[in-house]
Amino acid sequence: MRKLSLAVVLGGCAFLGLAKGPAAAEGSGNAAAEAAAAELSPVDVQEVSGLLDEIQADAIEKALVRSAEAGSQALILQVNTRGAVVARERMVELLEQIASSKVPVAIWVGPSGSRLYGMAAQMLAAADVTAMAPGSRIGKMGTPVAAEGVTFDFGSSTDLLQTDTLGFAEARKSGALKFASNDEGVPVLKNMVFALDGLTVDGKVLDTVAESLDGAGQVVREATTVRFFKLGLVPGLFHTVASSPVTYLLLIIGLSLLIFEFYTAGIGIAGLVGACCSVLACFGLAELPIRGVALVAMLLAMVSFAVDVQVGVPRLWTGLGLVLFSVSSFFLFRDVDGASLRPSWITLLVGIGGAALTYIVGMPSMTRTRFGTPTIGREWMVGSQGVALDDISPEGTVRVHEGAWRARTNRATPIERGATVNVVAIDGVTLEVEPLEGAAKDYRERH
Repeated sequence: MRKLSLAVVLGGCAFLGLAKGPAAAEGSGNAAAEAAAAELSPVDVQEVSGLLDEIQADAIEKALVRSAEAGSQALILQVNTRGAVVARERMVELLEQIASSKVPVAIWVGPSGSRLYGMAAQMLAAADVTAMAPGSRIGKMGTPVAAEGVTFDFGSSTDLLQTDTLGFAEARKSGALKFASNDEGVPVLKNMVFALDGLTVDGKVLDTVAESLDGAGQVVREATTVRFFKLGLVPGLFHTVASSPVTYLLLIIGLSLLIFEFYTAGIGIAGLVGACCSVLACFGLAELPIRGVALVAMLLAMVSFAVDVQVGVPRLWTGLGLVLFSVSSFFLFRDVDGASLRPSWITLLVGIGGAALTYIVGMPSMTRTRFGTPTIGREWMVGSQGVALDDISPEGTVRVHEGAWRARTNRATPIERGATVNVVAIDGVTLEVEPLEGAAKDYRERH
């Protein structure tokens, strides 16, 4: 019995030892691979998202210099952009900088769903290595620029990519990519680092992966150190502003707040916020391709809104302003390299709907509230006579001393359009009126 118990105990210990042995060996294999990978030169990654503007172009050039001075093996541009808004001359400079870079430059269009459209897609011709994530697309690059040292050769898709787009499978099959990847593409950034290992660029063999054997004889691979870079706080802010949806909304908010502040006493928070939004919107308008006629139409729309804000009641000018505003919203931004910069339908609905609510309901109410004080200095109008511009039952509009005013009368005494009225009191910017004859006797009693 004792021998049987001893055999069971020894067998259990042996089983536990076998179970822990491979795991410990595997852990040592991973540690060895990590240690070897840490000795390799790093790989830098620069994120390029949104429109390729002057800020992004400058960030790419700085990344090229930084990687060269830091002794990096390669620079990966993680790209997701639908177009470039820089001039063609600036694009030539950028492509020549990439082509003559002292460190190999790789472009990865990822992650899945990313796009590389417009003139920005011409960076593919200047890069040393190009790869795509499944579900990403490239193309619509337009007419190639004349950049020294850059050859626009995308296999059988060279002409097609100027006007159309390709997914990963089509791009790989046509020879548009400078990397013989597998059929699955490069789904994540770590795979891109693995894909660079062993590639020869300008006579230099990239060594981005360390390999080691674990206790079970399995090969363990570990990528070298990857350093990530993106735009800083201030450049990132201005880059975000230089996008059509943000510029459009900032322009609307800024101009509306300035109009509101113009009709109030003193300078308040609304005026300061409106000024800041307008300045940021001007920066975006300077960076983006816009139609000057549409911008003028939007400014005229704001002037039309302001006319009725002064009166405190929406009229014909408000309707004219909404028409101009809606048309200018659709045509404010021009297409670039076949890519549409028009804000999304949700953004347009928010902008147009917000303007309608602001100038039909919100702005007149806010203006009347801020002006609604007994010291407004219009007491001299009490006793004046005017003409009803429309039916007042109980509210409407009257003309008094060549000015149009919101008016209110007793419900028991409606006033027809064209009738002469008498001003009996003032409530903010609303005149309390009554007909010259036949007014209800309880008019003042209701106050």
